[in-house]
Amino acid sequence: MSFAAQVKAELCRAEPARCCQLAECLGIALYCNTCSAAELRIITENRDFARRLPDLFRRCLGVIFDQLPGQDTAGKLSLVLSEPSKLHILFDSFGFDPDRAVSLHLNRGLVEDDCCRAAFLRGAFLAGGSVTDPDKRYHLELVTSHRAVSREVFSLLLDMDLSPKETERSGSSVIYFKQSNLIEDLLTTMGAPVSAMHIMETKLEKDLRNSVNRRVNCETANLTKVVDAAQEQVGAIERLMASALWPDLPDKLKQTAQLRCGNPEATLQELAELSEPPVSKSAINHRLRKLLSLAETHSQEKR
Repeated sequence: MSFAAQVKAELCRAEPARCCQLAECLGIALYCNTCSAAELRIITENRDFARRLPDLFRRCLGVIFDQLPGQDTAGKLSLVLSEPSKLHILFDSFGFDPDRAVSLHLNRGLVEDDCCRAAFLRGAFLAGGSVTDPDKRYHLELVTSHRAVSREVFSLLLDMDLSPKETERSGSSVIYFKQSNLIEDLLTTMGAPVSAMHIMETKLEKDLRNSVNRRVNCETANLTKVVDAAQEQVGAIERLMASALWPDLPDKLKQTAQLRCGNPEATLQELAELSEPPVSKSAINHRLRKLLSLAETHSQEKR
C-alpha cells in the first residue's frame, strides 16, 4: 500500500461530528471529478474512501448514490448522483441556489469552527488530494478544476496558519506544500496523526543519516589530509637522511624524523606522545616544519 493510500485509509477511520459532516461533504464535492447541475461524479481508486461515501452522504444529506461500484469492480471506482431532486438537496445544503446556474465556492458559513474546517479539508484531500512518500520527498497537494474554489481554500489555509503554495496544471488549480512540518500539521489537523508521525520519524532518520554522512566525510577528508601531509614529510625526511646535512642535525630533530618515518600514519599528538621524553603537539609540529624547511633548502642548493 502506498503512503498516500495509508493516509487516506487513516482519514477514513475518522468519525466526523454531526456539525462536521456537511463540511466534509462540501470538501468532497468541490474537489471531486465532476460537480455540476447535471451530476456529482466521484472517481477514486481508494476503496476505503469509496466505502465511506455512501454512508456519509446518507447520514448527512439523506441521499443515496444513483450509481455505485460493484463489489468486484477493479481499478477506479465511480460513485454518481444524477437525479435532479437529490442534486437539489445537495446544492441547497451547501448554500448554493439549485434553481439557478450553480457557481461553486467555499461557503465560509459551513467552516466557521475548527473541527468543521478540518472536516472540509479531509473531504477535499480524500477527493482531490495526494501526498508523496516521505522517504522520497515531501509533497502534498489539493487539486480542483474550480479556480475560485482553490483561491478560497488557499485563503482558508492561510487563516489556519498554514502557508501553502499554488500553481496551475493542465487546466486545474493546485495548492501544495513542500515543507515537512506544514504537511505534518495539515495531516494532524485533518485526522491523520499516525501518518504525520511517520513523516516526523522519517525526517529524523534522514537528518541522522545526513549527520553521520557529513561526519564520516569530514573525518575522511581530515584523514586524507593527515596521510598526504605525512607522505610529504616522510619523502622530505628520507631525502634529508641521504644528504650531508643529516649527521649534523640535533638529536631531537633526528628523533622526530625517525618517529615520522616509522609511524607514517600517526597524528601529531601521537608522535608527541611517542617522543622521549614526551613533548607537546606544537613542538612536534615545529620540528617537522624545520625538517621540511631543511630538506627544501638542500634540494634548492643541489639545483
